[in-house]
Amino acid sequence: MTQQSLLSVRDLRVSFKTDKHHYTEAVKGVSFEIPRNATVALVGESGSGKSVSSLATMGLLPAETSRIDENSRIEFNGRDLLKLSPQERRALCGKEISMIFQEPMTSLNPVFTVGYQLMEVLKLHMGMTGKQARARAIALLEEVGIPQPQTKIDAYPSQMSGGQQQRVMIAMAIACEPKLLIADEPTTALDVTIQKQIIDLIAALQKRHEMSVLFITHDLALVGEIADHVIVMRHGVVREAGDVKQIFEHPQDAYTKALLRCRPSLDTRPMRLPVIDDFMKGDGEAPAITHVERPRGLTGHEDIVLDVRNLGKSFYTREGLFGKKEFKAVKDVSFKLARGKTLGVVGESGSGKTTVGLTLLRLHQATQGQALFEGKDILSMSEKEFLAYKRRIQIIFQNPYASLNPRFTVGQILMEPMRIHSIGANDDERAGIARQLLKRVGLPEQAFYRYPHEFSGGQRQRIAIARCLTLKPEVLVCDESVSALDVSVQAQVLNLLQELQEEYGMSYIFISHDLAVVKYISDQVMVMNHGEVVEMANSDELYQDPKHPYTKTLLSAIPRGLHDLAA
Repeated sequence: MTQQSLLSVRDLRVSFKTDKHHYTEAVKGVSFEIPRNATVALVGESGSGKSVSSLATMGLLPAETSRIDENSRIEFNGRDLLKLSPQERRALCGKEISMIFQEPMTSLNPVFTVGYQLMEVLKLHMGMTGKQARARAIALLEEVGIPQPQTKIDAYPSQMSGGQQQRVMIAMAIACEPKLLIADEPTTALDVTIQKQIIDLIAALQKRHEMSVLFITHDLALVGEIADHVIVMRHGVVREAGDVKQIFEHPQDAYTKALLRCRPSLDTRPMRLPVIDDFMKGDGEAPAITHVERPRGLTGHEDIVLDVRNLGKSFYTREGLFGKKEFKAVKDVSFKLARGKTLGVVGESGSGKTTVGLTLLRLHQATQGQALFEGKDILSMSEKEFLAYKRRIQIIFQNPYASLNPRFTVGQILMEPMRIHSIGANDDERAGIARQLLKRVGLPEQAFYRYPHEFSGGQRQRIAIARCLTLKPEVLVCDESVSALDVSVQAQVLNLLQELQEEYGMSYIFISHDLAVVKYISDQVMVMNHGEVVEMANSDELYQDPKHPYTKTLLSAIPRGLHDLAA
């Protein structure tokens, strides 16, 4: 351990029990150091071992199902954490090392106020009285940018937005003024503007408190914004490590190069996004085809497949004994979707973008407006009339883990909609169609007999796309359908969507808070805020010359570390 290092991890090996007698090694001899008063980014895709490494440091791995090799060492300030007693480890990790977890809603206790949970930390580790702890908790909430901290201290987590919940988690993490802060994917589920606020907040707190930060992420674009040093992991091993400028400007490892290039750029729109295999098979350079631009945009002479006019959707809550309160989630939204083209819909959480998609599919009942599909209003039809249109307009949901029935095989999942809509003469013919579609979305024929839990997130999303394709839809609503995926899997799914659009002439309504992805795939972009459309234009035009202040705010929040350094 060097004199400047606060944390030194040496030959860390972590295994997990797979059955009664066997273990599988998830982290395979990982070594790295975190200097004092510096930010180190640990980067990698799902399954790379980055979160397992941080949980091993915190002593949070399940003792019954995991084990750390006896030769592994995790030294903090000269003390080997693996040799401490559970009581010593708990005291140290509560006070000097703290962690911000990825999902604040599952990390905060829903039955206690945020103030109670903050004060509990201060009483336990700092020995404060109730009055002292409350005053300190209010000061912490103010420091992390929670508005009206004197009031919010008595709020429950459910009464706060996702960004505010994450700020409360950060306040809890810095309450005892730790020397090391571990942030495990703290911005993954957040809107681009909230993400920027959280990144800026962590950076400011790091400087103010002179902490070291271990920032765990799968998004290299964020790394250039916050980190001094970068460690790239894959399959449980460190592939490359160095300072941030060196990693971005002169990456040595093929996998690092792949991570840098898989994410869509704001400057170029290649015909096909490179994926990890493009780099790992060759010499680490992207295939030349990626330099050919894909044309995007509308001319105004396209055939219109869906004409939405003055769409509105309100939700009602009870107020008092007999009254009800109206919340207008979508207000007077109008747009036209061209055949074979993509309309990107962007906005923060609560902007109404998902409600628009669900209302068009009649999963919500519209309060007002029309949606003309080939001249017929699908919103005012009877259920019987709409049945014929259900197969023509489909949706891919955000979460592939929740949208597939775990009790059905993949074959059953694909054949069910074909049975409902009488596609195919019999089950043998439907099974043949299902197998062809699996091949079309890049899955092996054996997948037909397997269950959803046997597949990764990216593979499940491919199954969800194949399920939509069984009905040969003309309009596909993609609701945050790549936001939960690693950058390389995201690139695969985006490439697949583009190929399918070219092959079948489908039109997409692509809903996302990831503005780089939206620019890459969209012909036209619609910006929503508080249920209203504030701006709409061809994607290149909107990104180059935004008119509305809200659009400018969204675009200014896009992480540009990768763009600036890799350009």
